[in-house]
Amino acid sequence: MPLIQVRIIKDVFTKEQKSQIIPRLTDAMVSIEGENMRGVTWCVVEEVESGDWGIGGKALTTGDVHALATGKAA
Repeated sequence: MPLIQVRIIKDVFTKEQKSQIIPRLTDAMVSIEGENMRGVTWCVVEEVESGDWGIGGKALTTGDVHALATGKAA
């Protein structure tokens, strides 16, 4: 059975945004695998603490991601 795992930095997405992740990603998978698989498609959203996620050797914080989203990243 399909398992969709999503990791996001804590406090980047609102509760409302996070509540949209599961059905939208499930819909994407079902569009590929077929409607009969909807009931057995798992989706897990995990939050990673700010600063515990890195890219290019640099730890990212919630503030870094918010700045990036608004086009103000350093």
